[in-house]
Amino acid sequence: MEKPATALTQANKFEPWRMLLWLLMAQIMVAFIGRSLGPLGVLIEEDLSLTKAQVGLLPSALFLGQAVASIPTGFLADRFGSRPLLMVMSVTLGVSFLLMTLQHNYVLVLLLIVIGGIGYGGMHPTTNRGIVYWHVQKQRGTAMGIKQMGITFGSALAAILLLPLAETYGWRIVVLFACIGLILTGVIAYFLYRDPEQEKDYKRAKAAPGSTFQAIAAMAKNKALLLISLCAMGINGSQMALNTYLVLFTYEQLGINLVLAGLLLVVSEVGGSFGRIGWGVISDRVFGGERLKVMAIIVTITLVASAVVAFLPTGTPYGLLVPLFFVFGFAVSGFNGIWMNLASELVPKEQAGLSSGFSITLGSMGVIFLPPLFGLVVDKTQGYMFGWLLISFLMIVVMFLLTLLNKLKKEQERSLG
Repeated sequence: MEKPATALTQANKFEPWRMLLWLLMAQIMVAFIGRSLGPLGVLIEEDLSLTKAQVGLLPSALFLGQAVASIPTGFLADRFGSRPLLMVMSVTLGVSFLLMTLQHNYVLVLLLIVIGGIGYGGMHPTTNRGIVYWHVQKQRGTAMGIKQMGITFGSALAAILLLPLAETYGWRIVVLFACIGLILTGVIAYFLYRDPEQEKDYKRAKAAPGSTFQAIAAMAKNKALLLISLCAMGINGSQMALNTYLVLFTYEQLGINLVLAGLLLVVSEVGGSFGRIGWGVISDRVFGGERLKVMAIIVTITLVASAVVAFLPTGTPYGLLVPLFFVFGFAVSGFNGIWMNLASELVPKEQAGLSSGFSITLGSMGVIFLPPLFGLVVDKTQGYMFGWLLISFLMIVVMFLLTLLNKLKKEQERSLG
């Protein structure tokens, strides 16, 4: 299975990395638009006269769209390749959010965000498949980490660029121009990215329609894929809880200035960006492509970081918070590349798009449900301590699931050997 990719890399070792550039650009731009809902939430709230609960539903709508889109897009990526979908997903998100800037009805705004979430979420299996086909296994951790860095980088970029511009010119006009930039990026990627030759060989043997449902059913029966997807559900939800409540926690409970609290979110996202590359390099160079060991380290760091945050006292020096939230983000926001590699490598290569789509669908459940649960715990206990401890508890559950997955993989290797 790896021979075509190896031959391709030897023939032109720079071509996979040049193609990675376009996958990365597409990933940055969809995150720049999709993840802008967080930093711009306060301005959208004021403009549309929303409650806090209604503001919280904005990112939930985005990830609902992602959950709906991931499996169908994974199938389409396996059938048609990544190239056409780079443009389709960019245009879907760009047009829907552009139309959103023209709406004043909250229900229509939510509906357009869900549609945008189809483009946002569909970009994951689209770009993941490009990584799997262009890079050999010992490069994939690094390549996937670089590509996944685009999500946290795009999110941080939205906080740094869009929020100040939106305060000056209004969120509608700023998002509108950003959407035009996304659409143009998708069109350019379509003309400059190309699928590798060996992928075309797989695409010649297209699946019959009935076999699509059989493939999805096979994914659901793949115990290893289910276990890593459940792990992702817990870590993904924890990541979004951190992104949603970090500013509120440091502002309300620790007494940090609101602007400085916002910068802590940027620090966390920058940590996640470094993590997505760093964990991939560590996985490839230190552990020789063994992703599970790296996942265990990530989960352990997340568990410890959330427990430390739970007991931070009011007045904690800002100089201590910066490295703490950098490390927290490095772990919990940096795991995605390792997850995507595991989800893609647990199935035959020609099902890489569908498997990552299946795993993203399950993983998205954590993003949809955990932040509201975290908020409910905060409301009921009148403090954040038990919310952060909830994340620590979830990491213990995830570690147990990783142990089961490791045992399952060893049993499969023994049966094959």
